[in-house]
Amino acid sequence: MNNNTSEHTITSSGTAGSPALDIDKIRELFPVLHQEVNGQSLVYFDNAATTQKPKPVLDALHDYYTSMNANIHRGVHTLADRATAAFEATRESIRRFINAAEKEEIIFTKGTTDGLNLIAATWGRANIQQGDEIIISALEHHSNIVPWQMLCQEKGATLKVIPIDGNGDIRLEEFEKLLTNKTKLISIVHASNALGTINPIEAVIKKGHEAGAVVVIDGAQASAHITLDVQALDCDFYVFSGHKMYAPTGTGIVYGKRSLLEAMPPYQGGGEMIKEVTFEKTTYNVIPYKFEAGTPNIADIVAFRHGVEFIEMLGRKKIAEYEEQLLSYAKEKLSEVPGLRFIGTAKRKVSVVSFAIEGVHHFDVGMMLDAKGIAVRTGHHCTQPLMRMLGIEGTVRASFSVYNTTAEIDRLAEGLKGIVKMMR
Repeated sequence: MNNNTSEHTITSSGTAGSPALDIDKIRELFPVLHQEVNGQSLVYFDNAATTQKPKPVLDALHDYYTSMNANIHRGVHTLADRATAAFEATRESIRRFINAAEKEEIIFTKGTTDGLNLIAATWGRANIQQGDEIIISALEHHSNIVPWQMLCQEKGATLKVIPIDGNGDIRLEEFEKLLTNKTKLISIVHASNALGTINPIEAVIKKGHEAGAVVVIDGAQASAHITLDVQALDCDFYVFSGHKMYAPTGTGIVYGKRSLLEAMPPYQGGGEMIKEVTFEKTTYNVIPYKFEAGTPNIADIVAFRHGVEFIEMLGRKKIAEYEEQLLSYAKEKLSEVPGLRFIGTAKRKVSVVSFAIEGVHHFDVGMMLDAKGIAVRTGHHCTQPLMRMLGIEGTVRASFSVYNTTAEIDRLAEGLKGIVKMMR
């Protein structure tokens, strides 16, 4: 089965040598978008939670189960060879996508949450001691707070938080004040899922290393929107999920520098992560297999590669430019809604708009938009500490992807105006 879509099918005439994205043809690749919800055509603005899946990804899942379903690595038969080759092809595609030095630095996980817990349970338990300090930011998702809290409680370490300003940007000068000779680890989100803020991770990594700290980057919201080069960034770990970049759920990546991964103890015990087992002693496998115990989520990881290739096929620069246009248009149109207040106004953002409407609860806004066929996210977005810091319970969040359109944003704006009129 041929799962590739040649580039000419998703571009239209533009400037010489740089064709524009053909959004209509891109949308044709996403079957789920072509349905009615509550009697109206679906508008899907919940991409920060999970993106929809293009046909090449869906075809890859079908192809795996119909032509190569077998367990990987240990088999000597033809189907096992096919499955192993397809599985490892995804590892190499991820290495290329983030420009890791070698594919052995790519560890498969269930997602960003699993990856952050892996680092906390392995590097963290082996290296964090009583009196040490870990730094995170006020923008963090619960997945980048709770594992470090648990580690600090276990080890007697201290968790410090970088504050933000009124726009939703971290305060770098305050971050530098938090750094001490006790700082052992910094874990910070690349782009905020709640506000869209893109953090200056280059500066954080540089200052962190100058202080002797290991730096972890949570890239869950950045991987589909921002060109990544982990070698240029010089981060120690970079973690992200497949399902936010057009790939299946239950897939994720931990990138780690070889020297760190080799020194870390295993995450779980069982098959694949062992070299030799006796009842007296076990010797562990080499990286990355040392951290991949048990039968992995093979089919979804095989399909993960096609999500990566979909992004590469469109071009990350073109995606970013188009999503920036959507973000700018949304700010303009939503500013016309009476009583709407934007939450998070950083200058550098991924395509996320969070807002509140005076006198209308965010849950009510979400339910009334759903009645109009428009899917948004409401609530605290797994950032309860951030919401408390902002003095609110939650927001309405509209998050855009490359298959969204300005016409859909018009529907969102008109829907919100109708809600305001009805509620008043």
